[in-house]
Amino acid sequence: MLQLRQASSLTDVDGALPVHGGTEVVPLLRAGLLKADTLVDIRGVIPRGIEGTRIGAGATLAELECDPQVPAALREACKLAASPQLRNMGSVGGNLLQATRCWYWRLDWPCRLHGGDECFAHAGEHREHAIFANDYCASAHPSDVAAALLALDATLRTNQRELPIADLYRVPTADDRRTTTLEPGELILELNVPEPASSVYLKAMERKRWAFPMVGVAAVRSGSVTRVALAGVAPIPWLLKGDLGEATPLPRNAYKLDVAQALVKRAEAAVGPG
Repeated sequence: MLQLRQASSLTDVDGALPVHGGTEVVPLLRAGLLKADTLVDIRGVIPRGIEGTRIGAGATLAELECDPQVPAALREACKLAASPQLRNMGSVGGNLLQATRCWYWRLDWPCRLHGGDECFAHAGEHREHAIFANDYCASAHPSDVAAALLALDATLRTNQRELPIADLYRVPTADDRRTTTLEPGELILELNVPEPASSVYLKAMERKRWAFPMVGVAAVRSGSVTRVALAGVAPIPWLLKGDLGEATPLPRNAYKLDVAQALVKRAEAAVGPG
């Protein structure tokens, strides 16, 4: 059986990609957005169980959504994230690394995330795009689970380091267009998710179920402190600091600000006063 060190060294080779559930990697390969000479099956080396506050990165969304050890915000985010088939295949570690659903990126336009010099969404169609940190790239991060874990102040352990989940993500810039800080060969192994006093995840979607978030809001109360994180509003999961006044919506997605305001108010009421 493949060992962790072997898996890491194999994925640190040009043209190699790690695959776990495959619900993200396989469609991107089929679309030509990812290219690989070798696929490295890492299912045997990534922990999967749920023990108290520790969650193996190989645990599926279906496992998380029904486990009473998992905080309510994370359970609901997993439940709303995808269809039952995808939730039974997709791992929590893979979900954190989802690519943007921006149609310009998905159609392989030469946008800034593809190495170009233009964000086509700014002047083009951007109804589903970012309302925060959208000056360089207006793509919107699609993970409900990542927003819930960000509000929960979760910590990740990789095969190289431990880090707060906030440090997994970075807003792309001209000198570094990545949206995560993972290095080649670095694999997410497990998460540590503190138990909050109260938590909730709310989501606005185009369809009633199993659509990517127009806006998702996770609120988590621990003692006297409430943390709020949003999905679908920035190129990365977005931790709200203060109110929504720093948003910079584009002409055709200003409705997201209204939706976010309503959901934040409802979420904060649901977790109770600090």
